[in-house]
Amino acid sequence: MLNLSILLEASAQDHPGNVAVIFNDKKMTYAELNAAANMFANGLKKLGVKKGDKVALMMPNLPYFPIAYYGILKTGATVVPFNVLFTAREVAYHIKDSDAVALVGFSMFGEAAMGGFEEVETCKHLIMASADPGKPFEGDGETVFDFNQFLGFGGSPVFDTVQTMPDDTAVILYTSGTTGTPKGAELTHSNMVMNAIGSQKLVDGGPKDVALATLPLFHSFGQTVVMNMSFYSGGAITLLPRFKPDDAFRIMERDGVTIFAGVPTMYWALFSYPHAEEEFDMEKIVANLHTAVSGGAALPVELLRNFEARFNVPILEGYGLSETSPVASFNVRWKERKPGSIGIPIWGVQMGLVDENDNFIPKPTEPGELSEVGEIVIRGHNVMKGYYKRPDATANVMRGDWFHSGDLGRMDHEGYFFIVDRKKEMIIRGGYNVYPREIEEYLMTHPKVSLVAVKGVPHPTLGEEVKAYIVLKQGETATAEEIIEFAKEGVAAYKYPRLVEFRSELPMTATGKILKRALVDEE
Repeated sequence: MLNLSILLEASAQDHPGNVAVIFNDKKMTYAELNAAANMFANGLKKLGVKKGDKVALMMPNLPYFPIAYYGILKTGATVVPFNVLFTAREVAYHIKDSDAVALVGFSMFGEAAMGGFEEVETCKHLIMASADPGKPFEGDGETVFDFNQFLGFGGSPVFDTVQTMPDDTAVILYTSGTTGTPKGAELTHSNMVMNAIGSQKLVDGGPKDVALATLPLFHSFGQTVVMNMSFYSGGAITLLPRFKPDDAFRIMERDGVTIFAGVPTMYWALFSYPHAEEEFDMEKIVANLHTAVSGGAALPVELLRNFEARFNVPILEGYGLSETSPVASFNVRWKERKPGSIGIPIWGVQMGLVDENDNFIPKPTEPGELSEVGEIVIRGHNVMKGYYKRPDATANVMRGDWFHSGDLGRMDHEGYFFIVDRKKEMIIRGGYNVYPREIEEYLMTHPKVSLVAVKGVPHPTLGEEVKAYIVLKQGETATAEEIIEFAKEGVAAYKYPRLVEFRSELPMTATGKILKRALVDEE
């Protein structure tokens, strides 16, 4: 038996008085958080939610998130985290695809949550947290509930956690891979528990640590490496719903943050923030911080070195995917850290490189040498059980006992991996994955659009920006602003193209595929 909620329950037993969650001036101990999660679980049970059901969670980094997350797990149900920037159309798609029977949301994003919820008859209940606790979300108490009132509806702070098996699905994380509509990676209780334990070992987290949770908890990186890792270790997370460098510094100073995890753009923003020494007690911030973790995209080596020198903290750079819970490899403090590398596989995980025929590429024997380029393949306790309801897509990436990442890399003689290129199509915009085909398919529904190709173009702070190259239907005219406004209506804010270029035609291969690498900006 194993349930991911044990991460919270064990710390509530061992460290009941320790602070688990900090949000502004509010603090929750482990005993209080576990009691609230139990009340939430009791409420779900009263609604008929049972083992194996799916419950969607569309919540920013607020105390509501861990309460609902662990409350769902305690019932034996599966958590399905949604990006809070989803539109109503995207909410409806993900509810339908995941078979979610309930949706937990936040009033600031209530229009999209409510709109998506109302489109899907099989989703029976909506639980909404209000931005102002003094003004509860208006619900009927049967189908739609205010979050805090729902805790009262649950009642008892005691709950007998439903026992699940290690290979039961704990979390479904949605990813598009390189193509197609988003699909749900089924991560088991064992996947998630082992990844949290591995993350704790990497960051050396303990009961006295405070981790800044500004990476979205609905995303695998923040969920595992920050929240689950901290709760396993008995430490605290301090919540920052939206990253801004001055807010991050303020919280680091106020709460004595010891662990910071972020994407490269966050490191750039912190390093580049003007007048930090005048506004904040940087000596205190630097003295408290003992570990920094970077993922989501390659961290420029120059930025890594500059940041480490200024903040006197090692940045541990790693690699993973939603399908790998997410952590697969990391630079570790007890071995040489190699700037520009994604490190070595974590304990219990194996990685390799294969050619186009799935033949393994040998590791070089001489120092300074790098292997041939190959696709990174992974196996171990972190690999998902498969894509939900998509056996063909699962079979496509799970070949010969190895998960095929679609990412290209090299390896040195000591087994350190280096990313050569991300997935052929994927755009990483400010640490968020944007999948071109999803955007292309939506833009193709515009009545004036004949053909479209979406790709990433370099951006000085975001890494990449989303750009759409569009061929209009014969006789039609449109402006870039018109296309952008249409995109805003149907896709999340981090996905829509900020740049639009109209073309009379798009470059093609001999087989008729759009040749994106030949798309260069016209002067």
